[in-house]
Amino acid sequence: MEGVTIVTHPMVQHKLTLARDKSQSTKSFRELLNEIGLLLCYEVTRDLPLAQVEVETPLATASLPRLDKGLVFAPILRSGLTLVEGMLKLVPTARVAHIGLFREPKTLAAVEYYFKAPSDLSEYLVIIAEPILATGNTAVAAVNCLKESGAKQIRFVNLICVRQGLDQLRRVHPDVAVWTAAIDPKLNEHAYIVPGLGDAGDRAFGTV
Repeated sequence: MEGVTIVTHPMVQHKLTLARDKSQSTKSFRELLNEIGLLLCYEVTRDLPLAQVEVETPLATASLPRLDKGLVFAPILRSGLTLVEGMLKLVPTARVAHIGLFREPKTLAAVEYYFKAPSDLSEYLVIIAEPILATGNTAVAAVNCLKESGAKQIRFVNLICVRQGLDQLRRVHPDVAVWTAAIDPKLNEHAYIVPGLGDAGDRAFGTV
């Protein structure tokens, strides 16, 4: 599917399978999502532009590559925080925007309750982090918030999605590329991904 990258790295797939297991403790589940977040961050930043800079090593001065684009990680609260904790281990200098959205149970519409981001988003590559992409409504709302605040370059990282959610996000925002670890078969009658991994926020923070 155009604009969608499925991350098939063995460590990502292995840790995702462990995270799906309902017997995992809150601590173990949260740690697994942190670890997967770090691994996915390698993939989503694989093609970042580099600039040559002069560096004085202990032996000589050399022209060497360094990142030429600042990053903003944008977790969708609450569960997106688990992925961003891992991503910040790889890029500790990144800024963090927070997007508070919840899914209205009956209509499945995304409802915004909090948004806070750097004022100069247009200068950064913004990476949205959300473990689950189900209907796509929350993902679309998150991108809307960021674009309204000036973001020009946005990528979306998640663990598990379904084709319905991908189609919705790509239809509304075709400029937002997606990195995911798995595309599951379907949604159930409550719009949860099957087999999925359940409610990532509840499992990560012990509020089941």
